[in-house]
Amino acid sequence: MHIEDTPAVAIVSTGTKTDTSGSLLQTPPVAAKELDKSKPDIEHALVEDDPRLWSETRKTVILFIISGASMIAGLSNSIQNAANAQIEQQLHASSGQISLSLSSFILVQGNFPILWSAVSEIKGRKLVYLTSVLLFALGSAFVAVSKSIGLMIGMRVLQAIGSSAVIAIGAATLADIYDPHQRGTKMGVYYCAPLLGPSLAPIIGGVLTQVLSWRAAFWFLVIWGGIIFSAFLFLFKDTFRRARSLTYQNILRRRRQQLCFSEAKIFNGEKRVNEESLKDPETQPYITTEGDEDITLSFADVNPLPPYVNIWRRKNNLMILTSSGLLYGLSYSITYTCARTLALYYDYDALKTGLVLLSFGIGSMLGSILGGLWSDRTLARLKAESGGVSFPEMRLESTKIAMWGLPPAVIGYAWVCQEHVDIAAMCAMLFLTGFFSIWIYSSTLAYIVDSNTGRSSSAVAANSSIRGTSAFIAVEVAVPLQDAIGDGGLYTIWAGLMLLVELLMLLVLYKGKQWREASIEKERKMSAGAL
Repeated sequence: MHIEDTPAVAIVSTGTKTDTSGSLLQTPPVAAKELDKSKPDIEHALVEDDPRLWSETRKTVILFIISGASMIAGLSNSIQNAANAQIEQQLHASSGQISLSLSSFILVQGNFPILWSAVSEIKGRKLVYLTSVLLFALGSAFVAVSKSIGLMIGMRVLQAIGSSAVIAIGAATLADIYDPHQRGTKMGVYYCAPLLGPSLAPIIGGVLTQVLSWRAAFWFLVIWGGIIFSAFLFLFKDTFRRARSLTYQNILRRRRQQLCFSEAKIFNGEKRVNEESLKDPETQPYITTEGDEDITLSFADVNPLPPYVNIWRRKNNLMILTSSGLLYGLSYSITYTCARTLALYYDYDALKTGLVLLSFGIGSMLGSILGGLWSDRTLARLKAESGGVSFPEMRLESTKIAMWGLPPAVIGYAWVCQEHVDIAAMCAMLFLTGFFSIWIYSSTLAYIVDSNTGRSSSAVAANSSIRGTSAFIAVEVAVPLQDAIGDGGLYTIWAGLMLLVELLMLLVLYKGKQWREASIEKERKMSAGAL
């Protein structure tokens, strides 16, 4: 069954409502248009055991669990780099096969979240987390005992599948438990872990490889995966609520139409609903919902492509996702080529390289936290100035301050590397590049969630896809360009791409609201016409 991720038609029980204990109370029938005006948006639909009303302690526990899980993605992505020489020797692999084990991991990790996202909108977050982390731990164990490079590449793909789920639904989980005015700060905290992972991975991998062997690095990932699995199993309570999922509501609506279209009746008169009236969302009656609990949705109902395509159809999403992909491509290119530069021109081993890259990780982490805080503060200020009215694009105003610093920082890094100056200068440029790039990125991630109400996991999956594809391309072209034009030429090009990123974000800031509302209206009309 195809899922069109378009605004769902509200279907409510007529003549009943529930009190706080869940008991049914009789109420007089309400006119459709009256109810529409008083009805909250899907983001604030009334749900049982509302996650946004949970205690701050429980929310913080969830935040730290998914942050720890998101570190899996960063660690597993980069921990192999320090061990490549030993792997190549022991498994009799070529440099091309080693490169394939890295690039295939990036590509799968970036694009598989589309499927995890769709499943989470039907079966909830917890099941997806448990299944994916288990796959990750199993993949890591098989890599650790691999006797051939072919088996290792295959199990690295399994690792990538397992590590990718939290990328898709981690931000969606935060959207489940936090209101929009809190999300910037929480996204900043959450995103620290995957940023720190790529910086810590070369250090951890380097130490374990030098002291024990390359296999020890992957046994470390097995242990970390076991810890995260236990945390999800015993400490995590599912945050997903069907009433707040646009994808789920659209599937349910179509299933209900299949089951009872001919039997749907208007409350006051037992008049059979005709097909023509259902085509007009303004005249569509509210269908009784008794028996909904008998409608069970399954994986057969999940088609992740329509929601994914609908995300990309919106002009504001297209521009902000492109910006997000380029920002991530820059980060991945830097960590990949910097290690090569340090080995070739500074004669650094894996451990020293990891310590240098830690400056990029620390800068990124601070940029994520401070950028998130500034994002929330800016949103609150603009909301107050507009009389309590806010919209997602307001958040992007907070990125302007970092836009002045990012291109100069990237150019500074380019020519510090090109001239092979003192390592302290390289560390300073790495810190600044990480700080400014992730300051901007933390706001784009919060905007992607805020501007796609009811489909946040699909939006984050789209973001993951463009990030993974961008990183894959960045890795594939980095070494040829580095050899041809040097770090100076390569990162001057990247500085130009960062200017393009800033231009796209400014367009979304000033035009995004208009584009987004036009897309919503178009989707509403398409949905009405399909009925």
